[in-house]
Amino acid sequence: MVDMPTWFAIQQLYADYATALDSGKWDLWPDFFTEKCVYKLQPRENHERGFPLATLLLTSKGMLKDRVYGISETIFHDPYYQRHVVGTPIVRSSADGLIHSEANYAVFRTKLDKESTVYNVGRYIDTVVTTPDGLKFSERVCVYDSEMIPNSIIYPI
Repeated sequence: MVDMPTWFAIQQLYADYATALDSGKWDLWPDFFTEKCVYKLQPRENHERGFPLATLLLTSKGMLKDRVYGISETIFHDPYYQRHVVGTPIVRSSADGLIHSEANYAVFRTKLDKESTVYNVGRYIDTVVTTPDGLKFSERVCVYDSEMIPNSIIYPI
């Protein structure tokens, strides 16, 4: 479906995304997306039933930047670290400049004074496009498996 250089570039995009989030470099997060984009965090049940309700829905790079501002400047919470474990992306289709790919993920959370716990598990359902700056997400839907999530999800998944 895609040539080897593109496949490796997709792998690198996923790895760089996880590394940026795990390092807490929130200002890098919006740069993984196109200007007009969708970032959605949605429970599996709603996704599978086609229900639009999402835990978080951002529909532009500007909204992602606003979320970064909120994370770093206005939201007060107990600090914690995240660690993403992301499976190998699978390219589902590639046509008309759009690459549709998916990968399983698990995010672990470590609070400074507690042991690490499983924070969120699911799969990314992505639309990736080629830009002058390399591959970017035009849509990233994070479909999490459990209906039970922490009372707030502050950092991107």
